[in-house]
Amino acid sequence: MRNDSRNIKVPVEEIQIRAMRARGAGGQNVNKVSTAIHLRFDILASSLPEEIKQRLLQLRDRRISGEGIVVIRAQRFRTQDKNRADALERLQCLIEKVLSVPRRRVATKPSRGARERRLERKSRRSKLKETRGKIRDL
Repeated sequence: MRNDSRNIKVPVEEIQIRAMRARGAGGQNVNKVSTAIHLRFDILASSLPEEIKQRLLQLRDRRISGEGIVVIRAQRFRTQDKNRADALERLQCLIEKVLSVPRRRVATKPSRGARERRLERKSRRSKLKETRGKIRDL
């Protein structure tokens, strides 16, 4: 597994893949054949760079446990090979998501003209609503 932009490679030895029986519809085949894949990847024990590990751990993703283990269940397809490829691809997408450093937000203030226009709109709206009141005798 690799990403061409930063050459991040995860050795296959660091990924635990286990076949298990899939759940749901599928007829008798679902009871006999272990086609679903259960992938486990320990972020802290991996050979990924420290900054990538930290970004992965900070992700709010239900597939990452509190101990820093990525757990992916793949049972979308009817063959074990396709499910294995699907699980590895999903792990790769998760890692690629944290490769790009998010841009820092630069705090800005509204311009003087924008503030004046906002206040003008507010006062215009206020005057309009004022005219909707009951008619009083003077």
